[in-house]
Amino acid sequence: MADLLNTNANSYGDDAIVTLSPREHIRLRPGMYIGKLGDGSQADDGIYVLIKEVVDNSVDEFIMGAGHRIDITVEDNVVTVRDYGRGIPLKSLAAAVSEMNTGGKYGGTAFKKTVGLNGVGVKAVNMLSSAFTARSVRDGEARTVTFSQGLEQSDRWESGVGEKNGTFISFRVDEEIFGSYSYNMEYVEQMVKNYTYLNLGLTFTLNGRSYVSKNGLLDLLNENMTEDPLYAPIHLSGEDIEVAITHGSGYGESYYSFVNGQYTSQGGTHQAAFREAIAKTIKEFYHKDYDPSDIRTSIIAAISVKVTDPVFESQTKIKLGSKEIEPGVSMRNFVMDFLGKQLDDYLHKHPETAQTLQKKIVENEKERKAISGIQKKARETAKKVSLNNRKLRDCKIHFTDKNDLAEQSMIFITEGDSASGSITASRDVRTQAVFSLRGKPLNCYGLTKKVVYENEEFNLLQAALNIEEDMENLRYNKVIIATDADVDGMHIRLLLTSFFLQFFPDVIRSGHLYILQTPLFRVRNKKVTFYCYSEEERLKAIERCGTGAEITRFKGLGEISSTEFKEFIGENMRLDRVRLTKDDPIHDLLEFYMGKNTFERQGFIIDNLRIEEDLVEQDLKIS
Repeated sequence: MADLLNTNANSYGDDAIVTLSPREHIRLRPGMYIGKLGDGSQADDGIYVLIKEVVDNSVDEFIMGAGHRIDITVEDNVVTVRDYGRGIPLKSLAAAVSEMNTGGKYGGTAFKKTVGLNGVGVKAVNMLSSAFTARSVRDGEARTVTFSQGLEQSDRWESGVGEKNGTFISFRVDEEIFGSYSYNMEYVEQMVKNYTYLNLGLTFTLNGRSYVSKNGLLDLLNENMTEDPLYAPIHLSGEDIEVAITHGSGYGESYYSFVNGQYTSQGGTHQAAFREAIAKTIKEFYHKDYDPSDIRTSIIAAISVKVTDPVFESQTKIKLGSKEIEPGVSMRNFVMDFLGKQLDDYLHKHPETAQTLQKKIVENEKERKAISGIQKKARETAKKVSLNNRKLRDCKIHFTDKNDLAEQSMIFITEGDSASGSITASRDVRTQAVFSLRGKPLNCYGLTKKVVYENEEFNLLQAALNIEEDMENLRYNKVIIATDADVDGMHIRLLLTSFFLQFFPDVIRSGHLYILQTPLFRVRNKKVTFYCYSEEERLKAIERCGTGAEITRFKGLGEISSTEFKEFIGENMRLDRVRLTKDDPIHDLLEFYMGKNTFERQGFIIDNLRIEEDLVEQDLKIS
């Protein structure tokens, strides 16, 4: 296939026009179907999208009232999914998993308000797998077909089988496409939990462990909150809609939104209507013209809707574009009417909740007005500086742009001219921006949001990200902290993470904040070069290089040439997502590590200091 595309750059004739089969196109351009490939280190990597594509079909069976259990195993990079639904019609089994635009979801009554709509998902899984098996059982009859890279290998029919009806899919992702990869079971587990929250009565087993939700979105909120709510979460449900709402004590807005059981991490029309409806309903309830930002600051909420023939903005289905919940019924009006009645009724029936909520709104209003003058001045400063902003080297494509590269937009926050210079010289100017800090930022723990506008570094960073008023305006999908792998670099990481935790936690909750891992060592000989991120990788590289290996210890980003930096911020980039769960005691962590208890921290460091006996000797050998 590659030879077909190897045409002379200076000639453009009929032989330069190539027609690819669906299989060839999926394998050549997998990103169009599953987003980025990745190695499994990030929750949105392609290997997890492939699991989701298979599970979506099994969940759709449950939605249609067939099958109440789905079994998933992930072992030795082989994924299996077994449902107990109706089973794919046997005569159509091979075509349903291998022929594009073939499926039972193009109208009719077999499926309604489901996620799998385009007849693409499971076919992409098949064609991107080195081994793929589909088995369907219906009333004692069974058929099993196997494939390799989308090409059929075997087809077996059976009669008189004693298995329950349903479909079994097994696949191993093709390393020829994905390279080396591994599954992070935390990501798979969270995916399974999200399915249970949205499908009451559906039980999942993942590697033998059972998962089920009894309270839907209420369970989701309780599972994901990192602080005690100001009031018991409000849980409301109706036909085709369910919501859960509460407030915390911090800043920002956090939303979890779903369509037909699909987690829409980038929101969409349903989430926009939800935010508007919350503000409108609460203003009308209190008969006060509160600013919507005062109502929504520190909100933690979730919404799930079921939509007929949903339209998503990409094949990965992470943002809803549908303006109607069904033909003739506006999404905005549907959500507005539901909350206008149900939320209003709830607040009337629970006056303590209504009183707590109003107190929070008034507190938000007081703080906003107290810093309004500072905000105005800070905005003017940021606008003036942005005209000639040496701190920000922007990219051309942003997260708010509606194109295929928008999700690839990212910004590196780094320290000093040398480090930012290396990244700037090696970056992809289309999608990668660089923001340069001047030394260590301020420790903002315990301070009010006033400091965001008074501190030049924080003010300009906020302006660069465009998150002052609304997270929906975030200009970069990934906000990446890129610091040296030394004590000072770790300190800057903590200071920046504290900034986001304190003032913009939704950047973290929405999965946008990352830490860039840069190599500690370079090991090479005349033929090969290895970049190593740990001592274990260094030892393996030395073994592979053999005698005479040259070993370099990188002490800072500024010491890495721009040519080498391309290795670390391109396709092979290693990122650690900053994550929040209910098990993270955020207030306690910040209080201990970033508070004023200097002597207590000093004692902790001394008590937990570990010195390897050969550390000095090892450094001498490296240098």
